[in-house]
Amino acid sequence: MKQLTHYDIENNQQDFPVTIVCDAIRTPENIGMCFRISESFGVSKIYLHESSPSIDNRIVKKTARNTIQQIPYDTYGNFKQLIHQLKEEGNTIIGIEITDESINISDYDFTSHSKIVLLLGSERNGIENVNLVDETVAIPMYGRNSSMNVIHSLAIALYETTNQLNKKILK
Repeated sequence: MKQLTHYDIENNQQDFPVTIVCDAIRTPENIGMCFRISESFGVSKIYLHESSPSIDNRIVKKTARNTIQQIPYDTYGNFKQLIHQLKEEGNTIIGIEITDESINISDYDFTSHSKIVLLLGSERNGIENVNLVDETVAIPMYGRNSSMNVIHSLAIALYETTNQLNKKILK
């Protein structure tokens, strides 16, 4: 067995109809990792709140590596307005959030939507106005803790979403 390097691997590059909205995420490392993980999963676009650390932040750049140049992004100031705009564009807004109506992420059918927005809440307070989303999905957890880092949640959600979408494409 030989461990492969970046130069040995040629990924099957694919774009998915998935957009990420970061709801006032404050930690530069999380913004940087959002770019890195989103690019890895073929995300179409990222929206960052204007109060989030900018892409010019040294820590954001270091964490994101070169992915800031590889994925489209935009900033927004009015959360409600952005969500309404994305819905008008045909997106289904799916919050990654624990609510009394959340669906287990592995039971959710991402393939039933043509355009998906995965909405990440802030590190402290979650999604600003959870009533604006179409649905929420939750990641089952088996320890004592009831939450995880927002970017770890994004990675799991993107894996599940793109896995389902890819299987549909291959059929």
